[in-house]
Amino acid sequence: MATEATFTVPSNQFPLGTVFAQLPDVTVELERLIPSRDVVIPYFWVRGTEVEDIEGAFSDHPGIKQIQLVDFVEDEYLLRVEWSLEYNDVLSVLTETDIPLIKATGTNQQWTFDIRGDTRSDIATFHSRCREVEIPVTLTELHAMTPVETETEAALTETQQDALALAYERGYFESPRKITMKELGDKLGISQQAVGSRLRRGMKNILGSTLLGTENSSQ
Repeated sequence: MATEATFTVPSNQFPLGTVFAQLPDVTVELERLIPSRDVVIPYFWVRGTEVEDIEGAFSDHPGIKQIQLVDFVEDEYLLRVEWSLEYNDVLSVLTETDIPLIKATGTNQQWTFDIRGDTRSDIATFHSRCREVEIPVTLTELHAMTPVETETEAALTETQQDALALAYERGYFESPRKITMKELGDKLGISQQAVGSRLRRGMKNILGSTLLGTENSSQ
């Protein structure tokens, strides 16, 4: 089963962490990209500061060949980095193990990496390889990938979804009906009028989402 994991690394244990020595309050975020043998996440953002020489805020590091400013808007800077692929860090291990990176954010406290593997063993392989090359990663979260919410589910409030699901399962929409609205209310712990309201609003939201593309109304 596809598995998502979150790892943390001390801020100074990743090449771009040198920026925190001069700019401790900034946040660094890597542009989302699946690492490959040819391209290893060349862009990243620095947010939360205004400096004339943002490139100079990064001290020399054996994991980086070059950093170049691409663009900026107020206190947000987009930079391009050329990595030294011979240096062992989290990105080089992701590349080696073909693990996609979902998100990576760094502060002066730590770096947080969200990754995804086809199986749990993929995550275990990544973790083991990090330990082999002495990268001090800490696993903080591990869980099966959650399904993407459908447009229909997004159009319903939780109470509407519960009422519609129960009504469907118990045969309320069949002809003849196998359960009354009062009986549904008894099972949900609400009045018959409340059940009717949730069913009507839920059906309206589903029709609006699937037929008209309108936003769901509130409960």
